[in-house]
Amino acid sequence: MKHCAICDKKPIVGKSISRRGLAKKTGGIGKKVTGITRRRFLPNLQKVKVRFPNGTVKRISVCASCLQANKVTKAVSFKKTAA
Repeated sequence: MKHCAICDKKPIVGKSISRRGLAKKTGGIGKKVTGITRRRFLPNLQKVKVRFPNGTVKRISVCASCLQANKVTKAVSFKKTAA
C-alpha cells in the first residue's frame, strides 16, 4: 500500500486538464478545455531503516515531509572497513 507509516499520507485523486489555444494575455482568444482525465497524486515515499524506541530496526515507507521534520530516527549503518 502506498502510504506513510508515520503520518498515514495516502494518494489523493485529482484531474489532469488538457487545453488548447493561446492565452488572452499573449494575444489569443483564450484557452479552451479539450479533455479532463482523472489522475492520482502519489506521496513522496522513501524506504528507510528506522530504529524504534525498543531497539528494533525495521525498513518502512516514510514520506519525505516526515523525514525532513525528523519524526523518525534513521538506523545507523556501520560500514566494514578493510583491515
